[in-house]
Amino acid sequence: MALDDHIERILWTEEQISDRVSELASQISNDFKEFSSSLIIVGVATGAFLFLADIVRKIKLPVSVDFIRAESYGSGTESSGAPRITCDVKIDVKGKNAILIEDIVDTGNTLSCLIAHLESKGACSVSVCTFLDKPARRKVHYELVGEGKFYRGFECPDYFVVGYGMDFDELYRNLPYVGVLKPELYK
Repeated sequence: MALDDHIERILWTEEQISDRVSELASQISNDFKEFSSSLIIVGVATGAFLFLADIVRKIKLPVSVDFIRAESYGSGTESSGAPRITCDVKIDVKGKNAILIEDIVDTGNTLSCLIAHLESKGACSVSVCTFLDKPARRKVHYELVGEGKFYRGFECPDYFVVGYGMDFDELYRNLPYVGVLKPELYK
């Protein structure tokens, strides 16, 4: 069975994604053009890797790129609610503007943990750029640091979605679109 056959319906096409990523990159470039230091772009591995690669290529400012890994899902579909950092950034963020690049903000647990972590490392601002935002599932209120901003690609309905870097049990990341996974495949 082809991967496309596992998808109930497509929410955002490859073209819609490309257009929205361009808009976000333009907004970030405009918002940070007055800052003297380069931006530190921190991708949240591994779900955000495609989004990170696409947006970084379109930001028209000097950027440094690093990754952080926080695990809260394992191989399931529900967050454990207790994220832990399993791989830290190597770039020094002290006194710098950092932007966390996320695939999806769901409960807010992981995001809150990562923001606090970058703040503890001395980042003067922490912004968030998430490809998908699922506010219907939010459980934790997070606070941005300094002059941090929140950027959202799309508001996601409360479905289990895959594609464009997002997975179920490490599959479907390579789909060029975002689709709803058929429930019988994960329940």
